[in-house]
Amino acid sequence: MAHVLVAGKLHPTGRALLDGAAGLTARYVEEISEASYAPFIGEADALLIRTQPLSAATVAMAERLKLVSRHGVGYDAVDVAALNARGIALAICGDVNSTSVAEHAMMLMLAAAKRALRADGAVRRGPWDWRQTLEAADVKGRNLLLVGYGRIGRHVARMASGFDMTIRAFDPFLAQAGWPDGPVAPVATLAEGLAWADIVSLSVPRGDRAVIGREEIAMMRDGVVIVNTARGGVVDEMALVDGLASGKVGAAGLDVFEAEPLPDGHPLTRFDEVILSPHIAGVTEGAAERMAVGAVQNIIDFFAGRIDPALVVNKDSLDARAQA
Repeated sequence: MAHVLVAGKLHPTGRALLDGAAGLTARYVEEISEASYAPFIGEADALLIRTQPLSAATVAMAERLKLVSRHGVGYDAVDVAALNARGIALAICGDVNSTSVAEHAMMLMLAAAKRALRADGAVRRGPWDWRQTLEAADVKGRNLLLVGYGRIGRHVARMASGFDMTIRAFDPFLAQAGWPDGPVAPVATLAEGLAWADIVSLSVPRGDRAVIGREEIAMMRDGVVIVNTARGGVVDEMALVDGLASGKVGAAGLDVFEAEPLPDGHPLTRFDEVILSPHIAGVTEGAAERMAVGAVQNIIDFFAGRIDPALVVNKDSLDARAQA
């Protein structure tokens, strides 16, 4: 019997699938922290993990561990090198939440452009005549730059086209690998796209430095709207604060932050032209169910010897297991 440690609350559909799987037992630890599940890692053959970190120190205690199954597609908080050193596979879900993230990006885009928080405050606290300032802007006819044009970016493009926006994208990987068919044209450089855009939406992995920092904000049009549903650190938060304070950035919609939860008193919370959400773009009820089922199915398939290699981040671990 293989034993599964589930770190974080699992949708009931996923839990039912795991509980009903032959040859597997499970322990559930619903608290969202590494410290809460680490004491049980030594007994686990597989770990199903949500957003908590998985550090090298915890991996070192996982004597039986063969598989880590991420409840989602990102794995920034997982020490992949530590898994590789032990030949432990890391699996992710397939495309289970890209439409959910894209919908959230559109919501933030519209709420920021329409100054939703200020409009709400004008009704609740006044003054009602705020409406005469004409701060709320249309998105029809505006230039939208998508930074990152993978699944999420393409969903955003399809949705934004329904609002009659002019859409371009920047994705150097796709520019080399082959640009997908469709009406969205690439920009040659990020600088070109930023100078052209009225709204910038980010759907890219986090790298060694912020994609949008002071230099990039300086390239943008005055009053630009910035939306980030990608990862914290993709946008330099202090540069964004200064851009908002100066008026260079007109509004922003942010779902991800460099430190999560966002620290009390963070400067971004002072701006009512900024829409904030607690990293929930991909955490809808439907997406949570799909992720839970996908993460559990990866575990079932792994121990049955039929896991889809496309869902394994470190495919060499499968080769090592096959040779063992």
